[in-house]
This record gives sequence, structure tokens and C-alpha cells, in this order.
Amino acid sequence: MTQLIGILILSIFVENFVFSQILGLCPFIGVSNKFDSAYGMGLAVTFVMFVTGIVTWPLYHLILVPLQLEYLETIAFILVIAALVQFVEIVMKKTARNLYQALGVYLPLITTNCAVLGVALINIKRNYSFAEAAVNALGGGLGFLMALLIMAGIRERLELAEIPASMKGAPIAFITGGIMAAAFIGFSGLI
Repeated sequence: MTQLIGILILSIFVENFVFSQILGLCPFIGVSNKFDSAYGMGLAVTFVMFVTGIVTWPLYHLILVPLQLEYLETIAFILVIAALVQFVEIVMKKTARNLYQALGVYLPLITTNCAVLGVALINIKRNYSFAEAAVNALGGGLGFLMALLIMAGIRERLELAEIPASMKGAPIAFITGGIMAAAFIGFSGLI
């Protein structure tokens, strides 16, 4: 149990996909303008990451390895992720129409979000057990959600601040993201 808690904390803070591993920046910058859309995207990515972690582990260990098809892991994992994103998109379109429209093109882009594929590949690379893989995937999603919510909160406040016109939008978002990434390096003990 202690090891699972350690993996959870590690994946949320120390190895945060956005701030430490620099993965998933497209939705991080694109959807973090408003808190509500960031929250919706964060929940969607967390769900897809978690289910990806618990589906790809048995797929790899019970099908690909016994059949000596390990070289197909990336293709198989992308197919799983694409199916999960389609499911999330259908459910969101039926239950949260406004959020579905707010996320726009970024929702289908979860399929190509390298953080989602990254969690599946990291689980295999580190030879995690099923429980460890599930916890790592959940922590990765929660870390992504946290990063989006922090950034959305800051960007909403920046809308009210007096900043030069040339810094509004993406420039200030990248600078803010860089400062936040530097702050998160402190969790790894490098600072």
C-alpha cells in the first residue's frame, strides 16, 4: 500500500506529465483559458488515462507478450486510446453539450495526446504490476488535471491584469507554464 501511495504522489507531483515530462502541452495551453473548460478537459483526460492504464496492461502482458508481438505495443495502445476518446466524446456530447462545444477540437486531440500514450508506455517500461499501473495512470491524470486547473486559474486572473498587448494570450501562457514547470522541479529535489 505504501508503494502505491508513493507511485501516486510521484506521478502527480514529481513526474507531472505537463511540468516535468513536458507532455500534453497542446490541451494545456489551448484549453486553460477558462476554469470550466480546463476542469472538463482535465476530467476527460484523467478518465482516458486511467482506463488506458488498466486496459493496456493486460493487453500487453496477456496478449502481446505471449504472442511475441511486443513490437506492436504503440499501435495497439493508440487503438485503445482512440476507442476510449470516442466513448468519452459520445458521452460528453449527450450529457454535457456546453462543455463538449467549449472543448471543441481539443477533445478529439486527446487521442494524440502524448501524455495518454506516455502513461501506457511508462507502465510497461517500469514493469509495473497491474495495481501499480492503475495507480500511475490515475496519478498521471490527476496531475494533468491539477496542471490545467492551476493554469486556468492563473490565466483567468491575467485577463484582469494590465499586461502589454504583445504578451497577451499564448506568450504569457508559455511564460507562466515555464515558471510553473521550474517550481515543480523542486518536487524532484533538483533545486
